[in-house]
Order: sequence, then structure tokens, then C-alpha cells
Amino acid sequence: MADQGQQGNVAPDAARIELIALDVLSRLPDPFAAHVQNVVLFVEDFADDAVLAEMDIEDPFALTGLYSGRPIGEAPQTGDLPPTIHLYRRPLLDEWVETGVSLESLVAHVVVHEVGHHFGLSDDDMHALEAMVAA
Repeated sequence: MADQGQQGNVAPDAARIELIALDVLSRLPDPFAAHVQNVVLFVEDFADDAVLAEMDIEDPFALTGLYSGRPIGEAPQTGDLPPTIHLYRRPLLDEWVETGVSLESLVAHVVVHEVGHHFGLSDDDMHALEAMVAA
């Protein structure tokens, strides 16, 4: 089993994952950086049952992150909540152990993917953005 970034036998807590995610957000280039300042970040162990049901996901380990809110370019409506990125700790940790990639790389991948939803980016654009953040 690969152990890149896996220190001891203690699983990283939500605060550690949040720090990694905030670091990723801080490294986003313009114009992305200016637009993610109002995005609220949550780290939870799992998506709640309502989210899983709405997305038709049976296995709670299948969802590592979720963006909710209006994409950039859509006019906000009165009463809209700020956009949010939810990171799901337990699925992230399972994927981290299973793949052997560093936790930082995995969290960066998920955060960039969710930011990509905020901007309405294609998968290719998300991969390019991920490369910029990693550099």
C-alpha cells in the first residue's frame, strides 16, 4: 500500500482537509481567485442522506465533493445563499488510501473540480486549472 503523505495511523481530521482546501483556493490564478472569495467551504464526514438521494447515489463513499450554488454568469436571485463547496472526509480518506496519491493532490483535484462547476468549466479546462494550482 502506498503511503504518500500518510503519517502514522491517524486519519487527517476535517480541520486538516480544510487547511489543504483553503491552500488550494489561495493558489488559484486570476480570474478564478477573485470569484471564489465568497465561496463557503464545508468539510463533513459524508454527504447527508438528502443529498445522496437527490443525486441518486446509494454508496456514500462515492461522493468526495459537491458544489452548490449558481454558476458564474447566471444572475443571482434575491435570497440566494452563497455558493458552497462541500468536501466529504471519509470518501476522500478512502480514495487517498486506495489510490496512494498524496492527500494534498487528491483534495486539490476535488476542490478544482468543484470550482470548475462554479465557473461552468469543461473537464479539459478543469485539468488545466489543476495543473496551474499544482505548479
